[in-house]
Amino acid sequence: MKKTQRLLITHQSELGQCNLCNDMQGPPVFGEACASKIMLIGQAPGFKEIEVHKPFAWTAGKSLFNWFKRINISEDGFRQHVYMSAICRCFPGKKIIKGVRQKTGDRVPSDTEIKNCSRWLNHEIEILQPQLIIPVGKLAISRFIAFKKLTEVIGKTHTINHAGQRFDMIPLPHPSGASTWPVTEPGKTLLTQALKSIQQHPAWIHNIQRT
Repeated sequence: MKKTQRLLITHQSELGQCNLCNDMQGPPVFGEACASKIMLIGQAPGFKEIEVHKPFAWTAGKSLFNWFKRINISEDGFRQHVYMSAICRCFPGKKIIKGVRQKTGDRVPSDTEIKNCSRWLNHEIEILQPQLIIPVGKLAISRFIAFKKLTEVIGKTHTINHAGQRFDMIPLPHPSGASTWPVTEPGKTLLTQALKSIQQHPAWIHNIQRT
C-alpha cells in the first residue's frame, strides 16, 4: 500500500469519528481512499448519502455521473480513480423557515460548520497534492474563488493556491434536479465546455485515460 493511501485511510478513520457540529446529522461521509491527483468536492451529503455512506449516491449523483459518462467514465470508474470530498461531510438537515423544518430542500451549512469541516478538506489537499480539483455547486466553488454568477466560472480553468498547494480548478454546476441551470443556455454550453476541459486536462489523461 502506498504511503499516500495509508495517510488517507488514517485521515478517514479520524474523520469518521468527528461529531463537532451539533446541528449536523452524521456519520461523516467520504469517498474511497484512492491516492488520486484529481479531487471532486461536493457541498454536503443528503439524507440518502448518510444512509449508504457514499457521496453523490442519490438523484443528484445520477445526474452527475451521467455528465461524466459523456467523457467516457462510468460511476464505478470515477469512484475508483477520483477522490471524492466535500465542503461539509455530514447532512445539514432540511431547511428551517421561521423555526419550522421543511420537508424539502436541504439547509445550507453555517459558516461555523464550514469552518469546522475545512480542516478535513485542507488535510486531504495536503495529502493528495492534487493537480486538478473539480468543485461542484456554488458552495464548493466559492471555497476557492469569489464570484457572483456561475457564468463567470463554469467552462473555464482556474489556477488556485490553497492549503499550501497550487492546482487547476474546473468547476461544475450542482446537478440537483431542482436546478435548470445545466439544461438551459448558456449553462448547457458552459457545462459541455467544462467537461471537455476536464477530459483534456493532463491529470485526467494520466489518471483516467491511461488506467
